[in-house]
Amino acid sequence: MTKTAIASIAIAMAISAGLPNISWADTIKIANVIELSGAGATVGSNWRDALKLAFEEINAAGGILGEKVEVTDYDTQTDPTTSRAMVQKAIDDGAYVIMGPIYSGSVKVNMMVAQQNGVPQLTGAEAPFITDMGNPYIFRTSFGAQQSMPKLVKYLTEEMKVKSVAVAWVNDDFGKGGRDSFVAELEKSGIAVNADVSSEVGQADFAADVIKLKSSNADAIFAYLHEEESARLLKEIRKQGVAQPVFGETTLMNQKVVDLAGDAVNGVRGHVGLSANAPIPGIEEFAKKFEAKYNYKPDHNAIKAYMGAYVVKYVTTKNGKVDRQAFADALHGMTITPADEPGILMETSWDDKGEVNRESFLVEVKDGKQTVVTTLPKL
Repeated sequence: MTKTAIASIAIAMAISAGLPNISWADTIKIANVIELSGAGATVGSNWRDALKLAFEEINAAGGILGEKVEVTDYDTQTDPTTSRAMVQKAIDDGAYVIMGPIYSGSVKVNMMVAQQNGVPQLTGAEAPFITDMGNPYIFRTSFGAQQSMPKLVKYLTEEMKVKSVAVAWVNDDFGKGGRDSFVAELEKSGIAVNADVSSEVGQADFAADVIKLKSSNADAIFAYLHEEESARLLKEIRKQGVAQPVFGETTLMNQKVVDLAGDAVNGVRGHVGLSANAPIPGIEEFAKKFEAKYNYKPDHNAIKAYMGAYVVKYVTTKNGKVDRQAFADALHGMTITPADEPGILMETSWDDKGEVNRESFLVEVKDGKQTVVTTLPKL
C-alpha cells in the first residue's frame, strides 16, 4: 500500500470520527511571493489572507492527494530585484508552485527564474506583456489589460456615447500596459484622447494633473493608477469640481480606494474582473467567510488568490501527482467550473499562453459600495 493510500485511509477515519488529527503522507510546498511591504502592501495583504484561508480549508478537507499543503510567505517589498531573489529562494526551498506577485514590474523580472527552473507561477499581474513572452510556466489569475480594456471601451462607446477621453495613468509597467491597451482600443472605436497625463508611483499631489484633465474638455476621464494614488486623484477631482464622469478598470473601484477616498469615489464607474459584490453564489460565500475571519472586506486580489489556491488543488488532483511539468502542461487550455471544483467560484478558462478568460462585471460605486450594473460574457 502506498503512503498516499495510507494517508487517505487515516484522513477518512479522522473525518468520520469528527477529529482534526490527520496523518499526512507528505508535504506540498507552496511559495507565496507577494507584496507584503512597500507600495503594494495593501494588495499583497489581501492576496496573502485569502490564500491562507483557501489552503486552511483544503488541509481541513484532507489536503491534496493526502498531502498537507504548507504555504510560506516571501515578501517582495514591492521591489522587482527583491522579488527575483525571493523567487529564487522559494525554488531553493522546494516550491511546487509559486503564487504571485501582483505588481507587473516584479513579475517581469522574476518570471524568468521560475521558467528556467520549470516551476509553475500563478500571478495576479495584469500587464499585457506577461503572457506575450512565451513563458510556458506563467498563468494569470486575472485578466490581462488587453482583455479587460475592450470590454470597457465597448461600454463607453455603446452605452455612454463618449467621443473623447482624458487619460490619467501611473508610469510603471502596470500603468503603461493598461494605458497602451486602453488607448489602442479607443483608436479602434474612433474616440479621441484629449489629454494623456502620467503620474509616479507614490505621488501625493494631483492638483496639476487634475487641472490638465479638467481643461481637456473631454467627455469622460479614465484613471488607471494603484489604489492609494487613485484615492488621492479622486479627492482632488472632487475638490476641483470636475464635472466629467470618471471611469476606471478594477483598481479605481477597489475596496481600498473606497476606504481611502470616502465620498469622492461615489459615482465612479468601470470594469472589474472580480468583485466581492458580484451576484455569484460562490463569491458571496467567500466574501462572508473572508470578512468573518479577517474583519475587513476582500478585494479582487483576495478573490484571485483564493481561486488560485483551488486551481492548484484541482489540477494536481486531476493529474494524480505532484509534478511541476504535468501541472503546467495540464492547465494550458483547461476550463474549470464550480461543478468541477467549488473553490474556483466562477467558470474560468486558460489559453495556450496562460491568459485567463471568464465573465466579468461593469460596476458603479454607490454609497461606498460596488454595485454591479451588468455582467459581461467571456470573450
